[in-house]
Amino acid sequence: MNRPKFIAAAASLLLAAPAAQAQQVAVIKLPELQKRLTRPTDTTYVVNFWATWCAPCVKELPYFDQLSTTYAHQKVKVLLVSMDYASQLDKKVKPFVLRRGLKSEVVLLNEPDPNSWLDKVDGKWSGALPFTLIYNTQKKQRATFEQEFTQAELTAQLQKFL
Repeated sequence: MNRPKFIAAAASLLLAAPAAQAQQVAVIKLPELQKRLTRPTDTTYVVNFWATWCAPCVKELPYFDQLSTTYAHQKVKVLLVSMDYASQLDKKVKPFVLRRGLKSEVVLLNEPDPNSWLDKVDGKWSGALPFTLIYNTQKKQRATFEQEFTQAELTAQLQKFL
């Protein structure tokens, strides 16, 4: 293979891999999220509701992503729930996830009227972002936080569940 063709082939492979990774942002509706939040399991879930336009959310996202790495060998799962509009999936959310190199599972909640579903996630949630839910259904533990976390604060809250 001559050099220009080799370089072109290598470049297309490099460009294709991130695009495939960015495709992993699923768009879900509330019933699917509720099913995830209520399934019986001994795994502790850390669910962060965020948006690309929310500066405190963007600032704390690496801390949530770090949990996925730090607790990879424990029963801890991080779910990042984007509150961006579904119409922004390809223009904003997927490129954002790719640029940030997020390793945690990311979904986009396609529910345009928050007033119709916020209390189904948590009765105390005003709708402000960031919002975090940490729960373990088997241990019957659940905590919610309508605040921005530092890495130390987030780790301390998770430790209460382990």
